[in-house]
Amino acid sequence: MKPLNFIKSAVLLFTIAILSSCNSNPQLSESVFEKPVVVMKSPIVKKEAKIYKTEISYGIDSLTTAGKVDSLKGVYSEDQLKNILALNRIEEKRLSRQKSIIVPECASEEFLAYSPLPETVTTIQCVPKAVLISQRVQAFGLYENGELIKWGPISSGKKSTKTPNGLNYGNYKAVRKISSVDESWILPYYFNFMNYEGVGVHQYELPGYPASHGCVRLYMDDAKYIFDWATMWELESGKIEKNGTPFMVFGEYDYASEKPWLTMHENENVNILSVEEIATLENYMLKYQSDPRNFNDNETALASN
Repeated sequence: MKPLNFIKSAVLLFTIAILSSCNSNPQLSESVFEKPVVVMKSPIVKKEAKIYKTEISYGIDSLTTAGKVDSLKGVYSEDQLKNILALNRIEEKRLSRQKSIIVPECASEEFLAYSPLPETVTTIQCVPKAVLISQRVQAFGLYENGELIKWGPISSGKKSTKTPNGLNYGNYKAVRKISSVDESWILPYYFNFMNYEGVGVHQYELPGYPASHGCVRLYMDDAKYIFDWATMWELESGKIEKNGTPFMVFGEYDYASEKPWLTMHENENVNILSVEEIATLENYMLKYQSDPRNFNDNETALASN
């Protein structure tokens, strides 16, 4: 083949390839750039909670004798023992009262790896700070723009005095509060989130099950952290001008069944948020969006345009 003919043939093949790769419907292609722009304040992202978790296997240890409790303390380091206590929602003095406890077979150095709540919750990714309290798994999670920064065990209301579920906000706080139920009960680092019911989070004993009169009990370190991290309401002439940090309480504890964390050796995903719980959080976000006290003037003006 002559060089000129070869060049003509190559150009022809190249042209055919280009034409065959083009969109046969240019209007469809252009329509991609004509989507309307919707302006929302803190839009809800309709996705399930993403879960990025380190794979951890669990086992059950029987604590039928004092010797086995002492043996447990001798096997694990101080930090590892703290993780085990948190996994079982108890304090160290409660170990001797437990028939069995859940333990990680390979201990992780990262406490967040043990969290029963997701590392990322896209539903609340537009909320600067949020406290999630799961009654079903007896745990709290602190989130900044949907990313978990801290978790810990809780003890919520017992069956006769359950902690009410709902979207609430941080109201007022006190380093030391006297209980309205019993004046002998001192509640360190109290942070109220239900003003009329007198319900809040605070330090108090964690026995490994829901035991409070409606408040949410925490470890001392966790109570102090939330006390410093969460924000209170802003008042003007006795009225709420700006809400404090949202406290989202959800889930139902099954008082008649085995503690969910004690079944993780059979199903490590038992603590993952259910579809119903994710839907609850989405409903809370709808309420959050509709309350102008969650936004400053600029955000409110943007949403109304």
